[in-house]
Formats: sequence, structure tokens, C-alpha cells
Amino acid sequence: MKIALVSPYDYAYASGVNIHIQSLERQLNKMGHQVKVIAPSSAKIDGTDDKFIRIGRPVPVPAGGTICRVTVSLRLANRIKEVLAREKFDIIHLHEPFVPMLCSAVLRFSDSLNIGTFHAFEGKPGYNLGWPFGRILLWRRSHKLAGKIAVSEPAREYASKYVPGHYDIIPNGIDMERFSSDVSPIDEYCDGKLNILFVGRLEQQKGLGYLLKAYKQVKREISNSRLIVVGPGTRLRPGYERQVLRDGLSDVVFVGGKSQEELPRYYKTADVFCSPATGLESFGIVLLEAMALGKPIVATDIEGYASVLTHGREGLMVPPRDVDQLAGALIRFMKDEKLRREMGQRGLLTARNYSWERVAHRITDYYQKIMDEAGETRRQHRSEAASVLV
Repeated sequence: MKIALVSPYDYAYASGVNIHIQSLERQLNKMGHQVKVIAPSSAKIDGTDDKFIRIGRPVPVPAGGTICRVTVSLRLANRIKEVLAREKFDIIHLHEPFVPMLCSAVLRFSDSLNIGTFHAFEGKPGYNLGWPFGRILLWRRSHKLAGKIAVSEPAREYASKYVPGHYDIIPNGIDMERFSSDVSPIDEYCDGKLNILFVGRLEQQKGLGYLLKAYKQVKREISNSRLIVVGPGTRLRPGYERQVLRDGLSDVVFVGGKSQEELPRYYKTADVFCSPATGLESFGIVLLEAMALGKPIVATDIEGYASVLTHGREGLMVPPRDVDQLAGALIRFMKDEKLRREMGQRGLLTARNYSWERVAHRITDYYQKIMDEAGETRRQHRSEAASVLV
């Protein structure tokens, strides 16, 4: 099959959707399909000259407590038409198909079989802008989707409020080769201290502020502990650093954003992984990454995380924004090496169920099902037309 994977987000920026698309593209190509990625980009994407088609320049747009880097240009039509006419894709797979402007515009001009994957739980633009005209446009474009995928039940529930119909739930995947326990840890943090790891954008919804408050309690109880903070973000980072200084916390390390190649080493270095997000997560990809390295997890009990993590099996779940319970769960793990090891091993078994090899096969099976249904519909239409002529 010749397949286009379309992202509305800046492809030079490692968002969850873009990492999903990059991993899916690699796996589909391994399976023998011809795959190209279409997305806006703020920079040249190295090593992808024959696989990446840039359409549009992204700008930062605040949405739902985060920043979406999307193109808002109204002058994409000619470039989109030219690309679609030249490439003649069998399948156009749009990720967040109604996030402006690229995905929505590609859907408008596509004559291929269109499939949408819905990633978001809440807060992303594209569903209720410009009421009632935006809702009418959404209704018209949604009829061009031959198939709909949601990455989790929370994502399905959110999307179906705006785009009714049947969704197949196919989760995000994890690259088990990259996130492998065979990687080496970061040497400078292998000094006998117990490492808590946070991975995520430095934004309020990721809950780092609550983790810093909880770590204050942890540090009093476990003096040989360290908190390693991995994640991009410049707007809120000074405030978090001031919080560390104000509370007199030691052994808090901000290392900034890390590439997908570097990230597994940080998980390997951790003794406990913590994700204290306050909500708006449709899926727990960072939880799977930690599980793939055999690390126990402390996470908030939100819908997107509960679809991946079972409390008491791969980790411990606590209510969002509950600093005391967050600290208590971290302290429990840090005092019990056997518990860390047992839950880490269970997490590894769970992560294997989400390998990209398995997920990509589910997606291609879905492509084939939609293609077969479309072919049957065309045959029925031809038969009906022939009967009318007779």
C-alpha cells in the first residue's frame, strides 16, 4: 500500500503524536509499504528527504493548558493539491484530523481512502471553533473519513462527542528495541542515590509542581534520593527552579528535553518513574516507556493512565494533586527494593503487549478492512446503477 501519515503538528518538535507517527512510519516501511509523512515543520528534518513532505510553517497556539505548534495558513490548497495529485496515495491516515489547518485541508482535497486517528482527551483545537459554522464544517469533513481510530477509551469518548460513529481502539505503541533494558544508564547519576525520574513537558498539566512539593517530603524521609526532571519547556521552568530554591531542596536536576535516542538511558537510570499529570492525558506513553525498561511507576489515577497502568500491578496510582499520597507512594517504593523489582518486571510484560510490531499489524489489518468495505460499497453502487439501466 502507498500510505500518507499526516500530522497537524510541527514535525521538528517531538510531540506525542509525532513520535507515534515516526514509529508507525518506520514499522510500516519494514512491512514493505510505501509510506510518506506530511506535516508542517519549523526546521529541516534530517535523513527524511524521500519520506517527508513539508506543508506549512507552524506557529505556537495556546490550547488546553499546553502549546500546539500548528500551521494556521489559509494558503495551503495549491501545495496540498499538487502533492496529492503527484503521490496518488491508497490510504491517507490523518492524526487528529480536525486540528487546524493542515489535516482538515488535506481531508477536504483528498480523493483517497481517508482514516483518522484521534489522540486527544480534551483541550485540543478543531472541534468547536466558530460555532455554529465550525460545527457545520466539521460535520461535512467528518463524512470524508472512511474509518476512525481512537488510541484509548478516553480519546474515543472525547472525539465521539463531536464526531459520532464507530471507532476502533488501537493504542499507541512502544519501540521495544529502542526502549530496551540493554541500554546503559547515565554514569553521573549511578552514585548510590535512589533516582526518581520525571519525563514530560514543563507545563502545568504535567503536574511537576505537585511532584516538587511531594519530593520535599521524600527528601526528609529518604536523604539519599534524587529527582531528575527530563523535558522541554522554558516558560515555566524558572518558576519550578525558584520553587526548588525556596523549599531548600537539594538533588533536583533539570536536564532539559532529550531525544528519543537519549531518553531510554534516563529511564534505565531511574529507580522509580513518576508521572503526576493532573488530567487531559488520553494515553500513558511515558508509562509504557518506563515499563519497557522494567521500572516501577507512581502515577496519578486519571483515565488516560488507568487505560495502561493497573494499580498494584505495574505501579501505584494516587489521586491528582494529592501531594501527601504522591509522596507516600514514592517513599513506599524507595524503601522496598523487592517491590520495585516485582512491579518493574510486571510492567515489562505489559509493555510487550504494546510493541510497535503488534500495533502496526493491527493498524494495517484495519486499513485492509476499510479498503474491503469501500470496495464492497463500490460494487453495490455499480450493481444498483446497472439494474436501473436495465
